[in-house]
Amino acid sequence: MFVGWDWASASHDVTVIDDRGTVIDHWAFEHSEDDFSAALARLPSHGTPAELPVIIERSSGLIVDRLLEAGHPVVPVHPTAFHAARPRWGASGAKSDPGDSYKLADYLRTDGHRLRRLVPVDSGLRELQALVRLRDDHVRARTAAGNQLGALLEQHWPGPKNLFCSLVSDSALNFLTDYPTPQSAARLGEARMAAFCKRHAYRGGKPASALLARLRSAPIAPVSLPADVLTALITAHVQLLRSLQTTIAQLETTIKSRLATHPRALLLAELPGVGTINLAQLLAEVGPVPDRVESAEQAAAECKAAPVTKASGKSHGVYFQWAATTRARKAITAFAHNSRMQSPWAASLYAKARARGKRNPHATRIVARA
Repeated sequence: MFVGWDWASASHDVTVIDDRGTVIDHWAFEHSEDDFSAALARLPSHGTPAELPVIIERSSGLIVDRLLEAGHPVVPVHPTAFHAARPRWGASGAKSDPGDSYKLADYLRTDGHRLRRLVPVDSGLRELQALVRLRDDHVRARTAAGNQLGALLEQHWPGPKNLFCSLVSDSALNFLTDYPTPQSAARLGEARMAAFCKRHAYRGGKPASALLARLRSAPIAPVSLPADVLTALITAHVQLLRSLQTTIAQLETTIKSRLATHPRALLLAELPGVGTINLAQLLAEVGPVPDRVESAEQAAAECKAAPVTKASGKSHGVYFQWAATTRARKAITAFAHNSRMQSPWAASLYAKARARGKRNPHATRIVARA
């Protein structure tokens, strides 16, 4: 038996077929706990869960977790791959939920041997995965908020934009809190700048005179907002960035505590150049990969660190793999970048790739694959 599960946010459609493609059962139900429970209770009437694979156009989420918990082999298929197979059921392009659930089941019947089964992720890795991904989301939000603050300063007060190493650093945020407008910094002299640096424990290595010269040499905006309006805007940006900084720090503390209790962390902690967050990323995003592959080459392909070869007739090319889940690739390439700073072996691989004319991202992926 083969099960095709067409999911949506409000309803689902399920079709069960036999090995000849005959529809044995079909039903639709709403996205509710009672209907979920009824569906999971109905499926075993067609066979034991372990022998009743379910194909679905997603690889994670509530539905997948419930099916795995019930003991069903779950076969994820990418919507693009399934869409490419649609012409085998007709050229009209007709589409419906019942039709899709049948086509998914039939696709599993004919091509299931080509598709991988999901392996449940252990609870420790799942916790790390949730924490790491939430931190990554907040880091992206911090970058976006920093860019928005930079655009505001560029238009109305360019002075503080490049005053410190980063606009989202504590020094920059403290400066904008004390001096949110050009008017508030008009009487700022070397002594006051030195007092500010001492008060906020500035560790950037630049003397007060250099910071003041950098502030004074910035362009002046010809038209600026009123001081009270600009203060309100900058204060709002600073508060948002401080909130994100606090949340990221809290998440990193939690990640560190969870990392210390995971057995695989001890295995990977000695990798050259790996830090706490990158180690957590490796465990969360790359950690599940070895459980479902048979070789290092397969692992590299799963992490999207391997290129795609296209050869036909006299043409032959090796290209970047665009179709990818980027989280695993980001984790492994971040480690590759860090490792070449401390590992002579990784540094040599990187240097040879650069000598062959590869750009930095390509050379880093070469180290990641190795």
